[in-house]
Amino acid sequence: MLRIAVPNKGSLSGPASAMLHEAGYQQRKESKELVLVDPDNEVEFFYLRPKDIAIYVSAGKLDIGITGQDLLIDSGANAETILPLGFARSTFRFAAKPGTANGIEDLAGKTVATSYEGIVAKHLAEQGVDASVVHLDGAVETAIELGVAQVIADVVETGTSLRNAGLEVFGEPIMKSEAVVIRRSGAGTDDAVQPKVEQFLRRLQGVLVARSYVMMDYDCRAEHLEQAVALTPGLESPTISPLHNEGWVAVRSMVPAKEAQRIMDDLYAIGARAILTTAIHACRL
Repeated sequence: MLRIAVPNKGSLSGPASAMLHEAGYQQRKESKELVLVDPDNEVEFFYLRPKDIAIYVSAGKLDIGITGQDLLIDSGANAETILPLGFARSTFRFAAKPGTANGIEDLAGKTVATSYEGIVAKHLAEQGVDASVVHLDGAVETAIELGVAQVIADVVETGTSLRNAGLEVFGEPIMKSEAVVIRRSGAGTDDAVQPKVEQFLRRLQGVLVARSYVMMDYDCRAEHLEQAVALTPGLESPTISPLHNEGWVAVRSMVPAKEAQRIMDDLYAIGARAILTTAIHACRL
């Protein structure tokens, strides 16, 4: 069986399980379940702490895993990203008291508190900045107030918690992260589980496409067909079918979900009618 690590809690857990379910895999019903066997798909899922997943995968104990790009880098594990998943996006930034730092060059000789010591130490080394890094678990916003550090480095979404702590972000982002599928570095194509890995990735890619596109159907006059097709070219080309009423055709095409409303407006403006969109639940390209 293909052995896959899945986050057992936190911001990665729910979206990861939802994506796996959409891809046709069984998922646990109780949060206390640590292992789930899906015999129909020949997969065994292991629910682990997100920070530990890269370690298990790099050691070869598990074939692949879902974790955060930031957690992968922070772990220093011998594993690599094989598919970005597009959820749990975050930005990692430095923050300090207003006016105390403007860029990474101002960190020289200072102490940085973070829960991601590996990421910060690597970034400082790459930038040639000599600063100390202290590891703290959990919220690090109070580290400056309590005198543990002069700067913190943490995931920033809205920045509200930082502002409430009297801090502000500065400098360029350290990194941007999202959920990813990882595999041990150097795992070859001759690996016995390679076909199952490829099937797993195809399924997840199908979910990503299905989430990004909708199916659009509409009727239009034949003389306006070229204009309509230019608006809805599809992945290869749209499906065109003649209608009973002479001079009219029905068109079906995949369009990006985020552009669907604009495309519908443009189609209506050139005379298309009966414009419908439907969700795509699964696909293979």
